[in-house]
Amino acid sequence: MKPEKNKILKRIMSKLGKAGIWTVILTLIIFISQFIASLIQSDFGNVSIETVYFAARDEQTVVYDLFVPSSASEDNKAPLIIVIAGFQRSRETQSHIALEFARRGYVVINIDPYSQGDSSSSQGIEGGAIATIEGYGAFDIINYVYDNDEVYPYVDKDRIGVTGHSAGGNAAYQAAVHFGQESVNNGGVSKVHSVFISGYVLSINSSITFSKSNMGTDYALYDEGAFRNPINTSAPSGYSLSDMRWALESHLFVNSGLEKQGLPTIPDGTEVEIERIYGNPNLRNMRQVFNTPTIHAFQPYDPQAVTSMLSFFEIAMDFRNDTISPRDQVWVIKEIFTTLSLIASLSMLIPIATLLYRIPFFKSSLQKPNIDQRKRSKGSIINYIVVFMITATFAALTYLPSAELTLVLFPEASQSVNTWFFPQRMNNAVAVWAVLSGSFAMLVFMASRYISLVLKKRKENTPIILKEEFTRWGVSTGWMNLLKIVLLGILTVTIYFSLLMITYWIFHVDYRFLFIMAARPLNQKVLIQILMYFPLFFIFYFSNSIRVNAGQMRGKAHEYVKLFISGFTNIAGLAVILFLQYLAFVQTGTIAFTELPDGTTQWLYVNILFTLIPIMFLMPFFNRWFYKLTGNTVLGPMIICLIFVIMSLNNSVSYIPI
Repeated sequence: MKPEKNKILKRIMSKLGKAGIWTVILTLIIFISQFIASLIQSDFGNVSIETVYFAARDEQTVVYDLFVPSSASEDNKAPLIIVIAGFQRSRETQSHIALEFARRGYVVINIDPYSQGDSSSSQGIEGGAIATIEGYGAFDIINYVYDNDEVYPYVDKDRIGVTGHSAGGNAAYQAAVHFGQESVNNGGVSKVHSVFISGYVLSINSSITFSKSNMGTDYALYDEGAFRNPINTSAPSGYSLSDMRWALESHLFVNSGLEKQGLPTIPDGTEVEIERIYGNPNLRNMRQVFNTPTIHAFQPYDPQAVTSMLSFFEIAMDFRNDTISPRDQVWVIKEIFTTLSLIASLSMLIPIATLLYRIPFFKSSLQKPNIDQRKRSKGSIINYIVVFMITATFAALTYLPSAELTLVLFPEASQSVNTWFFPQRMNNAVAVWAVLSGSFAMLVFMASRYISLVLKKRKENTPIILKEEFTRWGVSTGWMNLLKIVLLGILTVTIYFSLLMITYWIFHVDYRFLFIMAARPLNQKVLIQILMYFPLFFIFYFSNSIRVNAGQMRGKAHEYVKLFISGFTNIAGLAVILFLQYLAFVQTGTIAFTELPDGTTQWLYVNILFTLIPIMFLMPFFNRWFYKLTGNTVLGPMIICLIFVIMSLNNSVSYIPI
């Protein structure tokens, strides 16, 4: 029987082929990784998780994940924590916060803010007022839970907490103020027991006196947005605007609690003690300030910052888990496995396409790739360097001006106003830059190739045959083959996201590496916007595919050495911007690119580079792999452009009016 089993196995392996075997292996890696990540997220089955579509005011929809620990019941009610993601973030970016609260016994509502993730846009309020008047959807949820006894009967309605990072932190602050003002009609008790504000102090002003909630705040010691904070003239000279010991916002924050208890306030010239508890949590005037040594974008993923948040709510809400300390965190393990899922899913694209090419209809479109391994001449090396310097410089010089250009091209989205016309405020800038940079790089490449051909003609007296050149570029496929390539590309991307939707439905976990790169389930908004944004981004991806396969892979060096060089040349211009941003920050305490008088928030567009640079580095690798598989330079950019554009659209802010 054993030899017979071996024969059967060999037949199966033979039929699958290398691509089939890799597809099976990578699919198993995805399922196993997602399974382990879901075990961590659900505390090994002790926390139930479901997605809720909540009908809010003005026919709006807030989508949230509800985490309910098994310990919560009508007889053993648990505090509720509402978690609000920051600007350009979906609820999945805060799932690690939600799971840490839930495994400690809290009920958690982890929301997609309006215009982000799966939530609708705000129909009644637009712009910054979405936070102050609606709390990005949190206010309606708080009222719904607090005012209806039959809703979530396992929740202690007298202990509702709110937290969020960045813009989500602003919403948490606004919740304390809003429900504090409203408390006059609620017997003087705010519906919000405690709030924790992460990464946002701009809105802390005299309105804080309305708060009737315990309040904590954590501002990153190296927060890039600190240039907007007012200067404390009573502080020691040279202090950092992000140093919460001396920040005017810290003093106002702490003093608002002390005043409620009739205690002496702290003068601006006296430092606020970090982590000290001011006020009395039982009187709901507790104030606590933290100053985690990190930067803004990475603050939610800093274990110390998570510890500060957990420890604050333990004290503020008088709710402790005696077996799990605030420092005992497991979310990092979940992030490792979601990252592994992401890597496996992207690695599976080539095997999937290879299997599809076994279908006769698609197989007929295959061409033999032109692998040029001739040694580069000195002139060719000089040409490579010159083209690189020109295109990298252009990329660096046009990135931030592209953001300014969106104010003219897409005024509604730039002002956070709902629109059907390119509603992605932040991605609009990247799309404009992609068109400019991709087109320019292609023109420079074509000019350099033409000059090379002219010089070759003079030297060797050979004719210039453009048809041969286009064939060498992998673009001479014919219309019928082009149609087949497009269909195969769409089918590959469909399979990719279908597998994601299946695993998300089973495990409630997406593919992601922190906030930097993530594939989450598709929604109606994204499907509509693909038609707008794909053509713009494709210009850059297609340009890169031609440049990589028709020029950058020539030479005797190992293929991966050449690909790493191509990846570097692709990101160099943008990497310079990121380098200058933080070089200035280290040297002066203020970032190089802040805000412009026209309202362009340059520093937010620089922060996008944390996501954009990894994608651009990987681009040449995928374009080369697909070219070697197919012999054309179209399929690679089509597949990876679709996938990465969908990722970008699905993980940013969109003011589409649905």
